[in-house]
Amino acid sequence: MLHQTMRWYGPHDTVSLMDIRQAGCAGVVNALHQIPVGEIWTIDEIEKRKNLIEAAGMTWTVIESLPVHEDIKKRNGKYELYIDNYKQSLKNVAACGLKVVTYNFMPILDWLRTDVAYELADKSKALYFEFDKFMVFDIYLLQRPGAENEYTAEELAIAKNKFEQMTEHEKQYVFKNCLLGLPGSDESFTPQQILAALKTYEGITKDQLKQNLFAFLREVVPVAEANGLQMAIHPDDPPYSVLGLPRIVSTQQDLLDIVNCIDSPANGLCFCTGSLGARPDNDVVGMIDQLGDKIHFLHLRNTKRFSNGNFFEADHLDGDTDMYEVMKKIVLLMRKRNVSIPMRPDHGHQMLDDLHKSTYPGYSAIGRLKGLAELRGLELGVSKSLP
Repeated sequence: MLHQTMRWYGPHDTVSLMDIRQAGCAGVVNALHQIPVGEIWTIDEIEKRKNLIEAAGMTWTVIESLPVHEDIKKRNGKYELYIDNYKQSLKNVAACGLKVVTYNFMPILDWLRTDVAYELADKSKALYFEFDKFMVFDIYLLQRPGAENEYTAEELAIAKNKFEQMTEHEKQYVFKNCLLGLPGSDESFTPQQILAALKTYEGITKDQLKQNLFAFLREVVPVAEANGLQMAIHPDDPPYSVLGLPRIVSTQQDLLDIVNCIDSPANGLCFCTGSLGARPDNDVVGMIDQLGDKIHFLHLRNTKRFSNGNFFEADHLDGDTDMYEVMKKIVLLMRKRNVSIPMRPDHGHQMLDDLHKSTYPGYSAIGRLKGLAELRGLELGVSKSLP
């Protein structure tokens, strides 16, 4: 069976450890958000967090995330120091008994949405990415230099029309959502921070960013392997370029390139069906056949796509990805590998009592509990139906 978990943002999370345990989870997925990106995770801080989780009757074996410093992604500045720090952090988490290290290589921003409270027909709320509004943010609100050169004439006309129709409140709402900080942080980016960070990526192509990732992996994967860890890279979200930044973890070929760049059991994937499923050219079910042996961690969520690049977080068993077929492939994969892959539901809807609470967008308790219950039932049904 899958090792069922939920993401927990630490002692200040409004969703408590007992909330997660009551949802039926055996463990939590966690990170030390209080440690600045690039600094070493000490054994003392890791053990403090681990003891807190174990005191609540659960385990902590999956890190999400051990963030990669921007200097490493650009391979400039103090990148050598930050890689050395990363290696030491890997040794420390392994010494504390953790097993999977999730990370991403998205420049500057983590996941991005234009609406973090999109109201569905049943009045629950979901995360939503609307391409037209994102163009308004990019061109008119952020005023990124050269942004207008990266859209077609038709797209520019759509963005202009959308901008003129939006109220001041709508503009500020989109502006705020697109500048949300990193997961686990209550602080948003400022426009000045984003524009300054974008300038540092000038001239870095998709191929160069990919080569920088490969260089990073050639340094850290041997350390992970020697210490019994599995590295799991998370796909881009959205899985295409935003703000003119290259994206290199968006397609099946991207994932194949990554797992093939260094042959090691430690070099693998966080297979996120929601991020990958936001692209219509990704065959999510087929990708499990191609990449199954490299899947170290699962995010099982679903998105509903529209023809113009828009998508929202659907119910876990709804959306454009056939979750039944995904689960069947995963069950067979675990039998073949004789492992229990850690899994968590993701980006649950804000619903019921949680509509009146303040939580990090996508991480309220009840919507994720609903998703976990659906996935758990689906796994049981699939397992019993297979020989």
